Parts: sequence; structure tokens; C-alpha cells
Amino acid sequence: MAANAEFVSYIKEQLAPLGFLSSGRFFGGHAISYHGQQFAWVIGSTLYLRVNDSSRPQFEAAGSHPFTYTTKKGEITVRKFYTAPEFLLDDPEQLLSWSRLAIEAAAS
Repeated sequence: MAANAEFVSYIKEQLAPLGFLSSGRFFGGHAISYHGQQFAWVIGSTLYLRVNDSSRPQFEAAGSHPFTYTTKKGEITVRKFYTAPEFLLDDPEQLLSWSRLAIEAAAS
């Protein structure tokens, strides 16, 4: 599923305070990178943030789940990207805070 252009614009606007961001197409979605490190990914109207072993429990506790897709061989789970908790989309400060966690995960 392609990234929703309006949603991508909204997310990029919300993340602008982070500083130098780049973005572009990525596997049918839209990747967002900080200084060359991809930390976010939009598929359709869903924001995924990068996680690592340290941040994954926080995402799971908030009800987030990993990116998955289906192939002929079955479902594939990508445990590096989790859905952003819904409350982040209505709270710009929290979105920035959790995005900083994702930037740290991308750098590790």
C-alpha cells in the first residue's frame, strides 16, 4: 500500500522541529530519515517508528505492533519497525519524544 501523501505531509510537518530530515519512497511507502538514518516509515496512513531492544517494550506496552506483510510463504514480521501509538498523532510533543527514541534506535 502506498503512503498517503497528506498523512506524510502532516507527519513531516510535526517532525520538523527535530532538524535535518530527509525523506523519500521506500518499499511502497515513505521513509523519513534523520542525518541519513531511517527512523520512520509511512505505509498508507500508518506511521511506523524504528525500535531496538531497549525501546521495543515501551512500544509494546502502548499497544504497538511490528510491521508485517504476507508472502506466498506466509506472514513476515519486521521487528525493527513498530506502529506509532495512536495518541502520538494528537500530541506533537510526545510524537517528537518517541521519534527521538526511534532516532536513537536507528543509530544503534
